Amino acid sequence: MRLFAAVVPPEEALRELGAAVDRLHTFPDADGLRWTGRPGWHFTLAFMGEVDEELLPELRERLGRAAHRSESFPLRLHEGGHFGRRALWIGAAGGLDAMRMLAERADAAARRAGVAMDEHRAYHAHLTIARTRENSDLRPYVDALSGFEGTPWTVSRLVLFRSNLPRSGTAGEQPRYETVESWPLEG
Repeated sequence: MRLFAAVVPPEEALRELGAAVDRLHTFPDADGLRWTGRPGWHFTLAFMGEVDEELLPELRERLGRAAHRSESFPLRLHEGGHFGRRALWIGAAGGLDAMRMLAERADAAARRAGVAMDEHRAYHAHLTIARTRENSDLRPYVDALSGFEGTPWTVSRLVLFRSNLPRSGTAGEQPRYETVESWPLEG
């Protein structure tokens, strides 16, 4: 099964972001982007990829411990950015050090549970809102998001998701994410 650990903004924050993203859809080249589905908006902490079912009990236990050691923290959606010319995202502001620590703990939990993780990289909090297969000029979108400030909320849960990739081949079909388990941050 394909798994990742994440933080999910609350409904109010997602509605605010949705209004900002709706405005981006009116841009001349917006139909050339593959917009991510709102039900799947999240901040990935640790992407695990394909995980053997037999590792799941140990992974759950270790992620639970990571959540237990982590304190809740303030966060808000904040401005936009891009990775190269292929991914457009919304950033975060607030408790970024606490979020990085939670990401490090989720990554370490997966490794200790025996999940073969990719090479470790510095964590950069972002919520992907669009991708493109071709190099695109994403600067107009980033400029439009430059003043975006979401309402602050408190991150209080670590969530383990299963990612179900599109299978029908239908244009625009989105991955579906299902919650495997979630844990309160109790530090």
